[in-house]
Amino acid sequence: MTRPNKSPVLLFSYGTLQDKSVQLANFGRELVGQHDAMLGYSQSWVEITDPQVLASSGKPHHPIVAPTTAPGARVEGMVFQITEAELAAADAYEVSDYKRVAVGLASGLTAWVYVQA
Repeated sequence: MTRPNKSPVLLFSYGTLQDKSVQLANFGRELVGQHDAMLGYSQSWVEITDPQVLASSGKPHHPIVAPTTAPGARVEGMVFQITEAELAAADAYEVSDYKRVAVGLASGLTAWVYVQA
């Protein structure tokens, strides 16, 4: 019998996935991460209307990022090691304004991140 792949997944968060209450609600634990940044992206805001997401974050507006050609553009955040199951929980938490993509970070790591859909 083969064991399922348990290798960690890297997830970069610049927004509410950094909040302890959101982590506890979606992952059942507080995540430990390290500071990093996305290069070539800029941040704006999106209005959240999903009742479950509002209950979890307590915030009616969440940050959202999109690629930009502006010189020196970067979005600061945290990179977390999570499991495949936790990545699926993060997918379920994010509303349709977001899509998950892999991006290279300032540190040289590549991580999943939710950007403007």
